[in-house]
Amino acid sequence: MTRIEWTEPAVADLENIQDYIARDSAEYADAIIERLILSVDQLEAFPDSGRRVPESADPKVRELLVESYRIIYRKRKGAVQILAVVHGARHLTQMKPNPWSRR
Repeated sequence: MTRIEWTEPAVADLENIQDYIARDSAEYADAIIERLILSVDQLEAFPDSGRRVPESADPKVRELLVESYRIIYRKRKGAVQILAVVHGARHLTQMKPNPWSRR
């Protein structure tokens, strides 16, 4: 089994998403966060299930598309590191630093 490692920026992304959605519906916010986390959990068994991130030249940087969100992760030996959870409308190349350049 592959170990899942959540980075601090990725956890902060989830908290911000939940806070933003909860302004309109706490119930829907909880449901979205649960769906995002469950999608990440599948990486324990299937770390290659995401696609390569088109904006990154690193083949180990991959993403899952869930609802309108992109879960950006990096494959490592025996682990998957969750780097960011961003809305699909955001341009990753304009984010400074890019999620995959964070350590």
